[in-house]
Amino acid sequence: MQNDRLKKQLTFLMEIDKMKNVLRQTVLTDKSRQETDAEHSWHFAMMAMLLYEYADTDKVDLNRVIRMSLVHDLIEIYAGDTFAYDIEGNKNKEEREKKAADRLFSMLPSDQGDDIRALWEEFDDMKTQDAIYAAAIDRLQPFIINYITEGHTWKHGVTYDQVYERMYVIKSASPSLWQVVTELLDKSVELGYLKK
Repeated sequence: MQNDRLKKQLTFLMEIDKMKNVLRQTVLTDKSRQETDAEHSWHFAMMAMLLYEYADTDKVDLNRVIRMSLVHDLIEIYAGDTFAYDIEGNKNKEEREKKAADRLFSMLPSDQGDDIRALWEEFDDMKTQDAIYAAAIDRLQPFIINYITEGHTWKHGVTYDQVYERMYVIKSASPSLWQVVTELLDKSVELGYLKK
């Protein structure tokens, strides 16, 4: 192939196909199997789009949030998915993910690699309004699935306090969505999905 830029882009696109095989702790709502990172990212993007009216639409750029949803877990192709409540696994997560980002994003032409990496870093830092809304939806997606599946991944020793703390970013991103979270948290305790 003579066009080096196109070759790099196609190589990257074929490499990220591996995301379809990265399994998460979250299961599908029918509990038939674990969800993949690719499925999670698609669902995150759909939720961000459909629930956008509950965000501060004057401050949040939906296009950027959708782009973040597509790239936020790409590095897990090499770093693996780290369960949010895995204390040991989270100790070296940042280092593993940085190495993965160096490897993956360097495959692209530098302008695109730099752009995607910047989006990934912005999402991870959660300092902009776009990143805060994106992080809220990223956390809301497995939260709702956990509720629907009767606390499937919470049954491994996850407590109400841990889930509350992880979900707290939703409060500043969307008071309406936060109200849903607090109601479902209380209902999860009542139904025995979470221990308080």
